[in-house]
Amino acid sequence: MSTGTRTPAASAPDAPHVRGEGMPPPRAPRSFAARAGWTWVLLSSLAITVYAVTPYLTASLAALSEGGVGLASNYDGRPGFVQLAFYVHIVAGAIALIAGPFQFWRGLRTRHPRVHRWTGRTYLGAVLIAGVAGLVMAPFNSAGLVGFFGFGALAVLWIVTGVRAYRAIRAGDVPSHRAWMMRNFALTYAAVTLRLWIGVLLGVQALPGDFDFEAAFDNAYAAVPFLCWIPNLIVAEWLIRRRGLPSYALPA
Repeated sequence: MSTGTRTPAASAPDAPHVRGEGMPPPRAPRSFAARAGWTWVLLSSLAITVYAVTPYLTASLAALSEGGVGLASNYDGRPGFVQLAFYVHIVAGAIALIAGPFQFWRGLRTRHPRVHRWTGRTYLGAVLIAGVAGLVMAPFNSAGLVGFFGFGALAVLWIVTGVRAYRAIRAGDVPSHRAWMMRNFALTYAAVTLRLWIGVLLGVQALPGDFDFEAAFDNAYAAVPFLCWIPNLIVAEWLIRRRGLPSYALPA
């Protein structure tokens, strides 16, 4: 005989299973494009670190200047504090460039949060040190006033976005922390895009056939103080909006 009451299973036999309130929603698997993009960023960062930094750790600026290596000729003979800032910048910048991609590795964040936190502290510390050294170097760069304003602005924004990322995570604001870290690493990645843009600009100038490498390099280097980081920030802001993170809204 029926009692007049119905069990939950009988009343809603087709009801879906409801997750507990304290359980986070399942993460969607990363797309192939996202994994490929992260792999490219990691490998290109490692490659530029080895290519651009290693020579300065194996010989003096004077010896490298005689061999025409990189920026050695510009900083050889500069005051001691400028040379010190140059070495501090390339070493700390290399640490940031290597550590940065791992901050965006989801597996590290979820499975090893303590390693993620310490890697982040190392990264932001390296950014702060390299950014201050970059400000010291800016008046002595080889691209003149364009380099002073371009590389100087890069150093300032590098420091500011790093501080904002740190303050956000200290306040427990994870979405804002992620957004500021994306902006910050976009500036760190300027070390890679600078070399890529120089290659592209040299290739464009070589198309007519009559090619003077030194003049073409000077032309290319005059463009990269801004070109190496502004497009990076645009891409970062697009990704931030695409992922629903806090972004800047243009005035109406």
